[in-house]
Amino acid sequence: QVQLVESGGRLVQAGGSLRLSCSSSGRSFIRYAISWFRQAPGKERTFIAAIDASGESTYYPDSMKGRFTISRDSAKNTVFLQIANLRPENTAVYYCNAEPQFAITSDYLGGNYWGQGTQVTVSS
Repeated sequence: QVQLVESGGRLVQAGGSLRLSCSSSGRSFIRYAISWFRQAPGKERTFIAAIDASGESTYYPDSMKGRFTISRDSAKNTVFLQIANLRPENTAVYYCNAEPQFAITSDYLGGNYWGQGTQVTVSS
C-alpha cells in the first residue's frame, strides 16, 4: 500500500521560507496525484495544492496562489511543497495525500491515503 511520510517541518522565523517533502515508504506513488493540506489547532483542514502523476499539471486554490509551489521528483519518489514568506498564522500540521486521479477543484477533500503530518511553527 501507499504509505506517505512528510518531512521538513521545523521552527522558522516569520518571513522565511521552507520546503516540505512527501515520500512513500511503501508502494511508489509515481502514478498518483499528490496534494498538500494543512490544519491548525481548532481549525478545519484546508487544501493547499495538488500535482498530477506526470508533474505537468498543478492546481492551487485562489487563496493559496503566490506563496506555495508544489513540485515532484519522480526519480526520488518525492513531492515537495515550497512555502515562501511564512507568517505566524501559517503554523499548522502539514499533510500530504495521494489518489490515482487528478480531478481536483477548489473544494477538494483528498483521497484515501494520508501521512501523519509534519509540524511547521512560525515565530514572529
